[in-house]
Amino acid sequence: MITKSILLILGLSSSLFPGTSGNTTTPAMLSPQALIGYEAPNYQVGQTLDLWVTAYSSTPEETDDTPFTTASGMKVRDGIVATNLLPFGTKVQIPEFFGDKVFTVEDRMHQRKTNNIDVWMPSKDQAKRFGITYTKILVLD
Repeated sequence: MITKSILLILGLSSSLFPGTSGNTTTPAMLSPQALIGYEAPNYQVGQTLDLWVTAYSSTPEETDDTPFTTASGMKVRDGIVATNLLPFGTKVQIPEFFGDKVFTVEDRMHQRKTNNIDVWMPSKDQAKRFGITYTKILVLD
């Protein structure tokens, strides 16, 4: 779990990582077996996936020629993710970094990305600071 002190050392804002108080138990601290059946607000965990998590923003070099429109035809906004593994509309959580925040799959990645999920962020700088990590994703029913 990332704590606010680690975020400060890295020069990152805790606003990028909701739920990072460092003093509470989150689903990321539970075993994979304990996560099945975990109830997120209005959802239940259907499965867990271990994926590479990255971030992207609406810049032409990171997207296609329509950087503000997702592959599903929606406008980019906070709370969307891109992945090739799950259908559009699938709800997911990334508890290690975003606590109980629920994301919706509305975009796709390059076809070579087969074990990844990409979180949309409002700026390229925020996306670059997020970097890349391998972590548990909760797929919600």
